[in-house]
Order: sequence, then structure tokens, then C-alpha cells
Amino acid sequence: MKTNRSSSTLGEFIKSRREQLQPSEAGIQPLPGRRRTPGLRREEVSYLAHISVTYYTWLEQGKEVNPSPEVLLSISKALQLDEDEQKHLFNLANVDMANIVTVPNNERSDARVLQKIVDQLHYPSFITDEGTDVIAWNRASELIIADFGSLSDNERNMMNIMFLQPDYRKRLVNWEGFSRYSIAVLRASFDLYKDNPLYMERFERLIQESEEFKHFWQLYEIKQKRVATALFRLPDAQEMEFVLHSAAVIDNDPGLHWCFFVPVSGSDGVC
Repeated sequence: MKTNRSSSTLGEFIKSRREQLQPSEAGIQPLPGRRRTPGLRREEVSYLAHISVTYYTWLEQGKEVNPSPEVLLSISKALQLDEDEQKHLFNLANVDMANIVTVPNNERSDARVLQKIVDQLHYPSFITDEGTDVIAWNRASELIIADFGSLSDNERNMMNIMFLQPDYRKRLVNWEGFSRYSIAVLRASFDLYKDNPLYMERFERLIQESEEFKHFWQLYEIKQKRVATALFRLPDAQEMEFVLHSAAVIDNDPGLHWCFFVPVSGSDGVC
């Protein structure tokens, strides 16, 4: 297999981290025999990462150029990489960390800072975490989308709001099409969150309490997140159409997602 600069650099990086990590720090018993190199052996890293020694050796030697996100995540855990080092590893492999589930960020952005971000926009805008909990929103989103401030922290979840809050269905004119698309997006990443108890608890509740959610889920449609359109009925009974855009990895946190609404030209007098 052809070696390229990126794979060679990746191999050099994980080798350097392997040589810095001692077996005692990794929580394993050293393999018998005289240790000719500092730090962990390749066999020990492969054991910790649950991958074959041959495959790990190829990575260090630059012979494997397309490691999967799961393999990279396993290696980063085995080598005890910190957040910056893990991101560097994924960059070397040309893999987007926003598409995988990572350990929750214990240094998540200050909620007050996130609130200032959404408050800058005139039209609806909110920020969610990886479980679609709404953690910051502006006044326009309360008036047009949902009264987030009146909901408890446990209920302020976009999937719950979409399927379990009747008021939201009254506001969103194209509710059926948009909710079906949302389920297809959820399907695309669902397997990544199966080990999250809270995520699965909410999923089971939706299956049990919403016939529409259950029906759309059983269609087994798959969609990647893209620009979508939503038509909302305003408090004065007029209708306004928005194009929904989203941005991920706010403040280097892959679990945060920023959704902002851009009114369609000509919708309710918007030029």
C-alpha cells in the first residue's frame, strides 16, 4: 500500500505518544521480557485499542491510509490523548470529528457566552447539545418556534417538542414533512448514541407516546443533515417561511449545534 505524507505523519504522532505512555499509567501488566523501547509496546496499544497488532503496526509505518473514526477513537483512548491531541489525530487522518460521538466535553462553553451568540440575531436562533437539548435561544425563537422558557430542562428537547408538544405542531405548517425528515436524520446517527442512557430513555418515550414518531421511525429512511425549509404560522396568524441552516463544533465542541433561521425572500414582506 502506498505511503503518503499524511499517513506517515500520523504514524509518527501515535508512535511518539505510545513511547511516552508507561504500562502502569495505562493500567495493564507489562508483557514479559526486556523492554527495548520506552513506553508501551505496539502489542499493548493494540490490546488496549481492541485492534490487531498488524493493523496498528501498519498505521505507525504509514501503510494504512484510511483508518475509520472508530479505530481513531479507540487509539486515542488507548494512548490517553487529551482533547487537543485527539483533534490533531483526526486531522492527520482527514476525518471530521463532528461526525462521531466523543466523550462529553467537561469544559463546555459558558452558557452565558452561547446566549450572547444567539441574541445577536434578529430571527430565530438556538443552540442544542448532542442530545438535541436546547441550551440557548433568542426571543424570536420563543415567539415563532416554541416557548422554550416555559419548559423544564428535561422537556426542552427538540425531538420531544416536535412530537409531544401540540403547540409546536400548530405553529409549524409543514410539520409532517419536516418531522419525517428529522426522523431520517436521527436514523443516520442513532447507532452512535445507543450507549447513552438518557438518549435511549427519551427515544423509548417517543416510541411509546407518539404514534407519528413510531410510524416515521419504522419507515427506516436515512437523511444527512442539510439545509431545510420550515413554514411557521406567526402569532398574528400570518405565515413566514424560513431556510434552516446549522453549524457544528462551536468553540471546538463537537457536541454543540447552532441552528439559525433565514427568512425566505418575499415571505411575509421580507425583501
